[in-house]
Amino acid sequence: MPDPRYLIPRLIRHFMPDKAVRVLLLRSIIIRPGLETSDPTRAVEVYTQTLTEAGRSLQGKRVLLFGYGGRYAVGCALLRAGAAQVVLCEKAAPPDHVFNRSLLPENADYLYEENGQVFPRAGLLTLMQGDIREMAGSINPVDVVLSTSVYEHLDDVDGITAALAALTAPDGVQLHFVDLRDHFFKYPFEMLCYERDTWLNWLNPTSHHNRFRLWNYRQVFERYFKQVDIKINQSNAAAFNRERRRIRPEFISGDETQDTATLIQVLASGPFVLAAKE
Repeated sequence: MPDPRYLIPRLIRHFMPDKAVRVLLLRSIIIRPGLETSDPTRAVEVYTQTLTEAGRSLQGKRVLLFGYGGRYAVGCALLRAGAAQVVLCEKAAPPDHVFNRSLLPENADYLYEENGQVFPRAGLLTLMQGDIREMAGSINPVDVVLSTSVYEHLDDVDGITAALAALTAPDGVQLHFVDLRDHFFKYPFEMLCYERDTWLNWLNPTSHHNRFRLWNYRQVFERYFKQVDIKINQSNAAAFNRERRRIRPEFISGDETQDTATLIQVLASGPFVLAAKE
């Protein structure tokens, strides 16, 4: 039986205007911000550590941060960590000039202020505001693509992965941290209990939650990369088993290890040639 303590907030969230959602997110009111927003330095440490464990490095690399959220903090931290250039890519959120102003003067090597707005210095930080599927052809190849808690919000996982693969250098790598939970975190698997139309028309948040599971991501990434390593960083078997009878069959693989996963990391390398056109 659906819990009204879940349904009512979900209905409100579904119909809440985007501007109101962004205000709540940036102020950490009700809506919990991701690690890149709450602790940019730690986010870069996690990227660096994970890449190092995989035998990779940011040093001297051209990096694309996919879904930077309008704030330049992670881009600046990536440069301080050794990246040669950083491309900040975002479709939805415009630059947050109020916050970005707070990054000065500590990051004056990377940013400057003009007429009350903060801009990246050419050659170090590059802004790409728009749909990556439309912009991929205008971006020079990058060595590393990074994202945290972005992929679960994509409405075209296949097309966007193809675009990102197409702009990744042949010896480049992508690292994505993906949160598989319902973002009403108290109910991590509840979103999997509703049929497609009910979810999309009534419960899906304006930020969109595609409800992809681990095996869905594997299928997509293996379509565009020669090497794909997906690691489960966190699981919740107890919560999954509480709702197992209600979860729709398309979200159950039969492999409990995959089915109970809540947080994963995707490491992909060796993009296929002309991936975006296949």
